[in-house]
Amino acid sequence: MTTILLAIVIGLAFGVVLDRIGATNPTVVGKMLNLTNLNLAKTILLAIGIGSLLMFGGQMLGLVDVGHMSVKSAYIGVFIGGLMLGTGWAVAGYCPGTGVVAAGTGRKDAWFFIAGGLLGAAAYMVTYPSWKAWGLLDAVAGGKVTLGTVPGAKYDGLTALPGDVLGIALGLALIALAFALPTRMSPKAPGMLPAE
Repeated sequence: MTTILLAIVIGLAFGVVLDRIGATNPTVVGKMLNLTNLNLAKTILLAIGIGSLLMFGGQMLGLVDVGHMSVKSAYIGVFIGGLMLGTGWAVAGYCPGTGVVAAGTGRKDAWFFIAGGLLGAAAYMVTYPSWKAWGLLDAVAGGKVTLGTVPGAKYDGLTALPGDVLGIALGLALIALAFALPTRMSPKAPGMLPAE
């Protein structure tokens, strides 16, 4: 029961943070994607960089159990799904997590986004045998692999580089990029209207 309560508290805190940084506002997401306001992108890069430092640094220090690391299989369908997700995020202004948080804040358009996502998931389940038969779910590069080899992990590395060190280096690079990026990279886009 404690685990469930902790998950609820952390989930609520994460939702509040997502809302406060503007990730639940399609206008803010649109400004990030058309490069007129990169504050959200800088925040995302900073969060991923810090998370990477904490996870891989914690693994090196023995504070984080490598057994909890979960790596998803790489296959062609994942890349196609990623393109679809990115396109949907650009069109709707939401990704699955931010859509749920936006619905929790009372945004009506987020409910339509969630309904569309559930319908898409149902369509995928119904058509799953076809995707599998077409080979879109066949493993690429060995399936469950990491960029570097993580000691104690059950996953192969694509390179002989130590995964923990590589994770820390990538985390530091993302943090540096977050601070190096300007607030905007293009002039204000004409005709941008706030979402209701």
